[in-house]
Amino acid sequence: MDQGTVNPQMKLEHQGITGLGYVYYNCSAAQLHDAAIAAGEGVTGKGGSLLVTTGKHTGRSPKDKFVVRTASVEDTIWWDNNAPMDPAHFDVLYADMVAHMQGGTYHVQDLFGGADPAHRLDVRVVTELAWHGLFIRHLLRRPDAAELASFAPASRSSTARPSRLILCAMAAGPIP
Repeated sequence: MDQGTVNPQMKLEHQGITGLGYVYYNCSAAQLHDAAIAAGEGVTGKGGSLLVTTGKHTGRSPKDKFVVRTASVEDTIWWDNNAPMDPAHFDVLYADMVAHMQGGTYHVQDLFGGADPAHRLDVRVVTELAWHGLFIRHLLRRPDAAELASFAPASRSSTARPSRLILCAMAAGPIP
């Protein structure tokens, strides 16, 4: 079941991600806060802020980042500082992630990386946890209503415009 505001031609199933349970598109900060509380992801602190526990691993480990090594990025990535991943290995990892997502509840945020329309990236972030959706809304720019109505996020086969799809499914397990 889908709920929220989204370009009707750009739902997750149009990106090849099907079989999910509930999908909440572009919820407001208040809706994400309430969803996080309802799911037991955190508590409301003094002044109404959301308080969560991130667990023993906080931040991002540089060794947990991979770039799929393809001809399109071969000459644009600093390989001394970025771990390459073979496209076939990525396909297996992606299939495992999408299989894990089956039947689950997900929060989708359609956002922009960058302010200048000529250079920004369309970024779709799909999260299992509502508070992750709330967090990413503070890192990237939110489109206005007109931009959201025509938002065109990444497709695994799309090359029409620079865009990104970020799947955050923490319960899927460790990275390869």
